[in-house]
Amino acid sequence: QQLGTPLSNQEYRQFFRSLQAAHRASTACLLRELYGCQNPLVRRLDEYENHGAIPEGPICSELPGTPFFPDFCTFSFYRCTMKRYFIKV
Repeated sequence: QQLGTPLSNQEYRQFFRSLQAAHRASTACLLRELYGCQNPLVRRLDEYENHGAIPEGPICSELPGTPFFPDFCTFSFYRCTMKRYFIKV
């Protein structure tokens, strides 16, 4: 896969397998909230989710009414806040 592209559906299932329980996904979001997107662990998760590179610039989404976000960090915070962990870009 090309650097910075989102994972495929199969890759997402594998990526989120360890986060399937709501408390695990919430823990990952809590880390993001407490330490921000520059935290090394949060950055590693973001890079893994995007084939090794965190996308820069606007992020397009599949959300009706919310077509884009200014950056991947904002997009990830939105997913955490709305508890919509599996939204793809």
